[in-house]
Order: sequence, then C-alpha cells, then structure tokens
Amino acid sequence: MIRLHEVGKMFPGAAAPAVDRLSLDIEEGELVTLVGPSGCGKTTTLKMINRLIEPSTGVIEVGGRDVTSLEPHVLRRGIGYVIQQVGLFPHRTVRENIGTVPGLIGWDEPRISQRVDELAELVGLDQELLDRYPTELSGGQQQRVGVARALGADPPVLLMDEPFGAVDPIVRARLQGEFLDLQRRLDKTVVFVTHDIDEAVMLGDRTAILNVGGILEQYDTPERILAAPANEFVASFLGSERGLRRLGLRPVSSVTPVQGPVIDISADVSTAHDVMQRHGVEWVGLTDGGRLLGWVPMSEIGDDLATARPRPFLVTLTPTDSLRRALDAVVTGHAQMAVVVDEGVYQGMIDVAKIAAEITG
Repeated sequence: MIRLHEVGKMFPGAAAPAVDRLSLDIEEGELVTLVGPSGCGKTTTLKMINRLIEPSTGVIEVGGRDVTSLEPHVLRRGIGYVIQQVGLFPHRTVRENIGTVPGLIGWDEPRISQRVDELAELVGLDQELLDRYPTELSGGQQQRVGVARALGADPPVLLMDEPFGAVDPIVRARLQGEFLDLQRRLDKTVVFVTHDIDEAVMLGDRTAILNVGGILEQYDTPERILAAPANEFVASFLGSERGLRRLGLRPVSSVTPVQGPVIDISADVSTAHDVMQRHGVEWVGLTDGGRLLGWVPMSEIGDDLATARPRPFLVTLTPTDSLRRALDAVVTGHAQMAVVVDEGVYQGMIDVAKIAAEITG
C-alpha cells in the first residue's frame, strides 16, 4: 500500500540530510511504527508521504501511484492524518470538525451527519459532545475527535504523528488499547510515529527503528527485533528491558497453566488440607462447577467448604492479557502465582518459572 524507495530529504542550509535513502514497504492493512531518537527523521518521513514536506530524492508510492503525480490536496483527502496536538478547528463544533473532509469532497448534509454519528460511536464519543467546541473537551476526548476526523471519508491510509503523546499516562494507555481494537475492526494501513519504544512494539505489526539522519537500522516485527537486535545501536535504543517488552507481546494463552491449590467447593475439608500441604500454602482456591469463587485462608476453613466465604483474588488474568501483566501479578500478589480465568471459568495458575520458560525456551 505504501512504498518508499531511496527517499531522501535535505533541508536548505543543513549539513546533512534529515532522511537519507530510506526504503520501506508497508503492506495493505499493516500498522507500522516509526521510532528513533530526536533527529532521526520519523516525522519528516511521515510528512513526505502526504507531501506536507516534499522529498528531495527517491520515490514514494501510495496505492501503487507516485504521490507526486497527484495534486497535494487530492492526495491528502485520501489519507487520514492525526497529530499530537490534534489540530482541531477551535471555531468549529466537534460535529463540524469530524465532517470536514466529507464536506470538502462534496458529500451532502444527511450523509455527513450519518457518517459523523457512526464515527462518534466508533471512537467512543458521547453524542452530547458533538455540539461542543474543542476547548470544552478533555485531552483524551480531543484525541478521539482527531481520530474520527481522520477517518471521516474512510481513507485507506492513516498517518499518525505521536497522537497520544500529549495526554497523561492513564489516558494514553486507554487510547492505545482502544486504537488497537479499532484497527482490528477497520484494517487500515497505518504509519504511526512515536518516540516511545514501548508504544512502538505494543502497537506495531512491524517496527522501523531509525537513526539520526533517517537511516534505517532495523525493520521487522517487534518480537524479532526484541529477540535479535540488528546491531549495537538497536540494542542500546531498546534498553535493558528487552525481556519484559517481549513479555508484553505474548498472551497468557501461550503458557500452559497448572491446576494450583484450587479445588471444587464440593470437596471435603481433608482434601483441602491435603492440597494446601502439597503446595506449601495456607489457603485454598474454590470453584463451583468450574467457575472461580475465590480463595479461603486455612484459618477460616470449618467443617464444610460449602459454608466458607471465599475472598476474591485481587488480580485475575484472561488468556488475552500479556505475560508482562501476568509477571506483575505474580511478583505483587501474596500467592506468588497468577490466576487465569476465561469468562469466569477457572483455567489454572502460572508462576515465574512458567513465564521465564516462554522467553528462554
């Protein structure tokens, strides 16, 4: 869908190119993240794709067409664009902002209104916000409007320049998750610029790591980059937590859980004590027909498990959660094991050894 061949950019008066002979192929429906230190040309590269900056050398194609063969305004109407500070028109309502591109290309008002309502629902914006102005919204709400506006005319390509960088970490994590879910449904071709390596590997199908001057150091899946950095620069840029980042890419379902000290509530008390002794713990988890009820300390077990009052586990995981989250649950919980539940049904437990084996095996 997007092809860069030997693309370069030299700004007037500069001693060295901002981007130097960069070649990238981005497949249709792929989300590619561009990441690197300041001055690596990632934003310049993004802007050359939609000709906000003209390339000095090389060829850029979108959908098989050389971008220079199209008028810039025609090209940009077929490419969604989202930036860090959103760039909403302050004098226009949210509804008018989202409907900007459909209006420019001649859609009638009923069609625009329907599209705005669809997009508001898609990105999680309340209908009551549509008649407000951008300054009346929170940072997270403004980012949702920015994404909705970029999707206005249903473009096949979406360019995103640090879109979540200006919001607080909690909102940022929520927006990242929501955007991934949105991308799974829409299957757009996305180029996503970020300075945050964690964001790059979490979101990207493939990640391009750039060095100063727009030099491509490695372009591969996040998993392969983390497992085998191409050179010392990439290894240094990834930092000392490569193992943890790899855990963030792997789901809990990739590990086979063990039963752990968990029994059905119909079992007798002697079985509960045997299970606790075998596992070296002073508590037992209880299920009822496979559904997890919670855990009970040994001191509160009477003559019949059915009369016990199970306490909920502080953290339960689902098969789609990451092993990084599982590791956090293991090291911070009193049980030293992470409990896995799928729609309320107990799946088992995993410990540090199970998680470590997934990375080192």
